[in-house]
Amino acid sequence: MNYKDKLILAIDFDGTIVEDAYPNIGKPQLFAFETLKRLQNDGHRLILWTYRDGKKLQEAIAFCKENGIEFYAVNKSFPGEQFNTEKSPKIHADCFIDDRNIGGFIGWGKIYLMLTNEILNIEKSKSRKGFFGFFNR
Repeated sequence: MNYKDKLILAIDFDGTIVEDAYPNIGKPQLFAFETLKRLQNDGHRLILWTYRDGKKLQEAIAFCKENGIEFYAVNKSFPGEQFNTEKSPKIHADCFIDDRNIGGFIGWGKIYLMLTNEILNIEKSKSRKGFFGFFNR
């Protein structure tokens, strides 16, 4: 996998990394931290993208750090980003992982397989020659 295949992943906290118990912190979702660690080790950049703010946000960040995950950015596209009220607060990410997706939270095992299979498909399509190789994904 080369650098261009590294993804920026925006990941929700409540209901995604942990079971939804807001404003408390729920139990970790099955394989959440193991998968997040693997994604980071694979070179993907993880952004914590959550409704939490203030003290509740700091508790979530600390909980993740205690479980071996430090995020590339938190509620921002990149570290040090300054929010401009004249622009949209939507962040830049290749993929958003959230329990509020259509169909709900599918589980970390399926998420990892989907992400790694997509990267493999990108590599395969690059190796095909000609114009129509792109369409045979």
